[in-house]
This record gives sequence, C-alpha cells and structure tokens, in this order.
Amino acid sequence: MAMNFETVALDDKNSALVIVDQTRLPGEVVTLRLTGQQEIQDAIRTLKVRGAPAIGVAAAIGLYLAAKSICAADFDAFYHEFRAAKDALAATRPTAVNLFWALERMEKVVLDSRKLPVLEIKRRLYSEAMAIREEDIQMCRAIGEHGLKLLRDGDGILTHCNAGRLATVQYGTALAPIYLGCEKGYRFRVFADETRPLLQGARLTAFELALSGVDTTVICDNMASRVMQNGWVQAVLVGADRIAANGDVCNKIGTSALAILAKHYAIPFYVCAPTSTIDMNAATGADIPIEQRPGSEVTEMWFEQRMAPEGVKVYNPAFDITDNALITGIITEYGVARQPYGESLKAICAQKNAQG
Repeated sequence: MAMNFETVALDDKNSALVIVDQTRLPGEVVTLRLTGQQEIQDAIRTLKVRGAPAIGVAAAIGLYLAAKSICAADFDAFYHEFRAAKDALAATRPTAVNLFWALERMEKVVLDSRKLPVLEIKRRLYSEAMAIREEDIQMCRAIGEHGLKLLRDGDGILTHCNAGRLATVQYGTALAPIYLGCEKGYRFRVFADETRPLLQGARLTAFELALSGVDTTVICDNMASRVMQNGWVQAVLVGADRIAANGDVCNKIGTSALAILAKHYAIPFYVCAPTSTIDMNAATGADIPIEQRPGSEVTEMWFEQRMAPEGVKVYNPAFDITDNALITGIITEYGVARQPYGESLKAICAQKNAQG
C-alpha cells in the first residue's frame, strides 16, 4: 500500500494550508487545515511540517495565504503587511535555506509587480506558490533518476533522518532513488537510523518506506558502524538542509558521524538535494547557523519518565556540518557534483540559471 495523502497542499477555496501532522506519525495520519498565520508559523516551528523542501513549499503557500487576506488596496500598505508576514515565517527555522529561498521568490513577485493592482499581485503570488510546489516534484524526480544510476539492484542503503516523501511534496530527495528503483523492479534493503532525539528515521522514514513495500530495518544511530562492518551497506544516502559553496553540508545531527564511518569502510556517501538547498553566500559550513532545540527533546520526549537527572545540562543542536572531503557526490536535479565542489557546484548553479 502506497502513501495516498499529500504532505503539503493548498486548499485555496477555504484559504488553508493542508499538511500531514508529522508529530503524530506513525501512530496516526492526521491532516491539518491551517488558516491562520500563527498556526502556520507554529506548524513549521514545531515540526508538524518538516524537511527543507517541504518547509519551503509550506512557507510559500503560507505567505500567499497571508497576502490573500490583506485588505489594503494600495501597494505600500499591502507591501508593509506582506513584509511583516514574510519576516514572521522566516523566523520559524533558521537553518533550512529552502525556507528563505521560497520566501525571497515570493517577495520578488511582489516587488516586480508593484505597478499592478493588488488583486493581480495576489493572483501572481498564487501562481508562484503553485510553481514552487510543482518544481519540487520535478526536482525530486530528477534527483532520483540521477541517484539511481549510482546504485545497483540488491544494494543495501543506509539513510539518516527523513529525506523522503514526508520531507517534500513527492518522492523525497535521499529516498527518491529508492522509490524510482522500486518502480523499475529493483529490490533494495534499507537501513534507517532512528535519528535521535526526534526519531525521524524510526517514525517517518520507516513509516513511509514500509507503507511503500520497501525492505526496511530500523537501527539505533550508534549501530551504523556494525551494519557497515557486516558488509550490509553499499551506499549511504542523506538529504541536506543547506549546502555551502565549498560543498560542506548541513544536515540532521549525526550525519557527519555517518560520513566519517562511511569513509572508514570505503562506502560511497551521497548527499541528495535540490539546487535550492545550495547557499552560495555561505562560503563554508562555518557560515551556516545551527538551530538549537529544547533540552527536553533529549531528556523527556518519548520516555515514560525523565531519563536524565534534573538540572543536568543538555546540548541539543538540530544539525551538524559534514566536511566536503567526506562526501562522494552531491546529487542535484541537474546532475551529480563531485570534488572540487567549489567548481562543480558553481557550474551546476550556472546551468540552473541559464535554464531559468
């Protein structure tokens, strides 16, 4: 049985952002219809919708809905309220560059249309939000096609966090090659890191892969070395929340440790991400802000009782930086970037700009 629900969608008739509440998975599939800006911001901040591409699509739809509700008839008054809504959405998650990319695209539509009636600007914002959503589908499929060329039927694949359909509109990024391979009759064996502390691998990746009939085994994060040592893993596929110009990758905490292990065991380590995730303004990973999450996610969440002494300090970064030297290739919708990433990523971005 495949997933028969959409991760992120627009109900324009009822002015609602429609998402699957990912904090309720895998126990139950709950669809939320969010109409208020505070609701939409909270959904992004509290990970009801998550995954860099999905966050970007949700933000674009959310900003369109904010613009749709603005009553101002003149441009300056409209833009003042629009900008306030954009800034509020931008403040929800500091690391995922797709969020800012989508919001900037929406703002560019407004500024480029400033001489047009406000009603027409709203129509153009709707079209842009829908284009961002459709592009996500096409980009992820292209990533899957490029990634599948690097895999063989029967491969064991290790993945971290959730970079599948739940993190995008369809297909996913890191899971796209797996889904496309299954469409062609490939049989993969997937190992999903549970991904502490929020368990996106155990709760989300295992959920969607199992629902799609993929052979899936959940492992604790600290078991990755053992399954590699056993010879069960032929490739590691992960997503990305932001990629620096030099190829350093910011992704879910624990990703860099996997890359180090893969290097030790001579296993290819691939990052799967659309070009919207590449931040050419970040020279290296050191330029990427790392979101800090509440300590309660480590000490209390998922447990029947607190698992650490009261008063103990907790360090809970949501992401880490994987050095580009550990990465075999970065799979984008325009092809696979390889070392030296400073040159290959620039070439891929130039190709994107030339086509669009």
